[in-house]
Amino acid sequence: MRPLSASNLLEIWERGLGKTPLEQALVILAVAFPQAAWDTLAKLTIEQRDTTLFHLREQTFGSQLKGLADCPACGEKLELTFTANDLRSMGLLPNPTLSLPDTNQAGALLRRKGYEIHFRLPTSADLLNIERLAEVELAHRHLLEACIISARHRKNAVPFSELPSPITQAIIEQIGQSAALANLTIESTCPDCGQQWKIVFDVVSYFWSEINAWAMRMMREIHVIASSYGWSEADILAMSAWRRQRYLELIGD
Repeated sequence: MRPLSASNLLEIWERGLGKTPLEQALVILAVAFPQAAWDTLAKLTIEQRDTTLFHLREQTFGSQLKGLADCPACGEKLELTFTANDLRSMGLLPNPTLSLPDTNQAGALLRRKGYEIHFRLPTSADLLNIERLAEVELAHRHLLEACIISARHRKNAVPFSELPSPITQAIIEQIGQSAALANLTIESTCPDCGQQWKIVFDVVSYFWSEINAWAMRMMREIHVIASSYGWSEADILAMSAWRRQRYLELIGD
């Protein structure tokens, strides 16, 4: 897996502006893997998607991740720092691969109280299908129903609508256990007041915020260098970050 180039990052930024986080994640993957069809990328499980985004981000911006959080008790700002290797040491993030994960899901099996449920993990395509549903509970039910491949009770087929609540809840819990990155939380303690709480970390929002900040800065650099030397955007983007910075310093002299 290669890092995203400067031109890749600007393309992602331009195509992703105004899109939902779900769509922005797919835009990042589409630019990183131009040989893959959009529908194929949308069939990655959310866990596969987030794992791939973590790897892309690490290759592009480095292993360390930093963020700020406000203490819910006293409002003190805390700086949070961790690395991709921290996640690997906890068994949450596998080592990078050269290609996209396989989108063909074998699925998983839940056996409980005479029920045998064959289900798969949710994908971006599933989330896109429920994105416009205003009622949260209805959206959750549609999502869960889409993930169930087959349901039987004592070898007899059972429609989703007739599955008892304890069974559907067990499926939800098992799906959650298989999506560690999608449910990644960071335990934090405020050094001022001692308050402890958990912060949900979303790799899509984090990666997009980095791309947005990088693109805004890069557009400014391109403007300054092009105004001084008359070079094209493509020529400036093809330069290393070190060379661009050197030209900016010369312009400022």
